[in-house]
Amino acid sequence: MRHLGLGLAASTLIALATPAQAVTEIQWWHAMTGGNNQVVVKLAEDFNASQSEYKVVPTYKGGYADTMNAGIAAFRAGNAPHIIQVFEVGTATMMAATGAVKPVYKLMQETGEKFDPNAYLPAITGYYSTSKGEMLSFPFNSSSTVMWVNLDALKKANIAEIPKTWPQVFEDAKKLKAAGYTTCGFSNAWATWVNLEQLSAWHNVPLASKANGLDGFDTVLEFNGPLQIKHLQTLIELQKDKTYDYSGRTNTGEGRFTSGECPIFLTSSGFFGNVKSQAKFNWTNAPMPYYPDVKGAPQNSIIGGASLWVMGGKKPEEYKGVAKFLAFLSDPDRQVYIHKASGYLPITKAAYAKAKEEGFYKEQPYLETPLLELTNKPPTENSRGLRLGNMVQLRDVWAEEIEQALAGKKSAKEALDAAVSRGNTMLRQFERTAVH
Repeated sequence: MRHLGLGLAASTLIALATPAQAVTEIQWWHAMTGGNNQVVVKLAEDFNASQSEYKVVPTYKGGYADTMNAGIAAFRAGNAPHIIQVFEVGTATMMAATGAVKPVYKLMQETGEKFDPNAYLPAITGYYSTSKGEMLSFPFNSSSTVMWVNLDALKKANIAEIPKTWPQVFEDAKKLKAAGYTTCGFSNAWATWVNLEQLSAWHNVPLASKANGLDGFDTVLEFNGPLQIKHLQTLIELQKDKTYDYSGRTNTGEGRFTSGECPIFLTSSGFFGNVKSQAKFNWTNAPMPYYPDVKGAPQNSIIGGASLWVMGGKKPEEYKGVAKFLAFLSDPDRQVYIHKASGYLPITKAAYAKAKEEGFYKEQPYLETPLLELTNKPPTENSRGLRLGNMVQLRDVWAEEIEQALAGKKSAKEALDAAVSRGNTMLRQFERTAVH
């Protein structure tokens, strides 16, 4: 107690002796839970400890869609945070919110912070840049779809190799079902991301015209082609006896993999933190399967995850702090830390090279899978990414139609034709409001 008293007295004297330093607070709204929430908190704490002028305050605002909606509502009410984490499919919506955002390239120019857009991996930054290569938002947690595999389950079902193609997945899922995985041979999270968006890019077929919307808001949906219809029709057949079992529109079904229920599960590479902490079996991941009869497949995957958008209407000294924080996040060592702790990708070339040099992927090859997918081949018009307005609502409409098909109420063709036609109506509405 005596020591404590002396300590308190000393700290009081120090506090009296130093003039109160006004610390500028930077509000950061995010959507990270579990292990990834801890990474966000640690990044903020490390930045706050590295200097004394600014304090980053991270706040969890719910899932991705909730966080974006909360940010836009707060901007309209005049009390937006400085930084908001928005998932990749919210990009067009944020771009169209004129005045609501401060483009990152402008922020860095105006504050004079060191910033080289060429330092970042082009497969990642392309998604968040203008056609001139100007970065609009700061890539934060980038991921791609991978196939998570329960190795103990494969062994139990006498499956010698991890499947590489979709026909092999379908075959192995039947064996897994026979080996006791009765409620789910394989499944996936993010229904449309996996079964429409990534499927199309990975096979170099268009999801929509105009480079999937990257080249203009007057884009038209085109994912009701032979490949997508064939894929959905197969899932409809396999759903009947749960060789395939639907796990929902978002990632709420991911626990079916970590619990051991679904031995093959396609979802984000950013699921790594949860798999590592929760799975009680031997596991790994592998690239997404492909259809071997599609010429040139596999192509390259597109990114998922989210980026950090800087909100408009803030004071110059606050922007200075935001710019310093983004520069802090770009540091190669910090990027390697984020990569190792969360399974999200290093966003700079230097960080990827550093992780490689350290032999990191020899020990944990599953963390390189999404990087190998993204860089598998140079991106094409069909695999650079996608930028569609009202994407959150679009995904709900597409998922609704997929659910109708899986429930046996529509054929794959009927469902995808309806998803395209309903989606195009929504895109025309967005185009009218977004193009001034």
